[in-house]
Amino acid sequence: MKMKNEAIDKRNEAENGMDFERQQLEPVKNKSLFNIQEDYSGMMRQIEEAEGEITEEMAAALEINEKDLQKKGVGYLEIIKQKEAFNLIVSEEIKRLQGLKRINDNSIDRLKNSLLNAVKTFGEFTIGTITFKTRKSSSLIIENEELIPKKYKTQIVTTKIDKAAIKKDLKNEDIPSAYIQENFNLMIK
Repeated sequence: MKMKNEAIDKRNEAENGMDFERQQLEPVKNKSLFNIQEDYSGMMRQIEEAEGEITEEMAAALEINEKDLQKKGVGYLEIIKQKEAFNLIVSEEIKRLQGLKRINDNSIDRLKNSLLNAVKTFGEFTIGTITFKTRKSSSLIIENEELIPKKYKTQIVTTKIDKAAIKKDLKNEDIPSAYIQENFNLMIK
């Protein structure tokens, strides 16, 4: 069983194109992505202070930093893929459970209607301490809303902002309380 799971894992890694990266890159255990970025910024400041001259030590440190970044990047990507896969599984399970609930609700409604029809047909009956009977209730049915007098109607007004038009017009004019914000979104290919 363990061997079968390992084979599946290796196949999945090969399909994701990550097995070769993992073989080349040992995991970075002590550095966070933030620390790697801080190290890089510090090295860039040192290079600027040295007026762009890169010593052998600096070049080696930059190379190590790049490898650390690659290792962390692969690790982060693996976690992202795992969490995305888990979310897909959860979404499918939610759909499955909602379907079961819908089936169960329909079954409950059919059983209640069968009991109601039995009480209507045979009258009230008791089994042990349980009594089956009907009670009267009322519900409002509106056949045609157009024919209802205005005094019974409430008008609800909603305002919707046309963001596409604002975005287009912002290229040529200023619009109060609106601006275009540049965003950076992660893209993984």
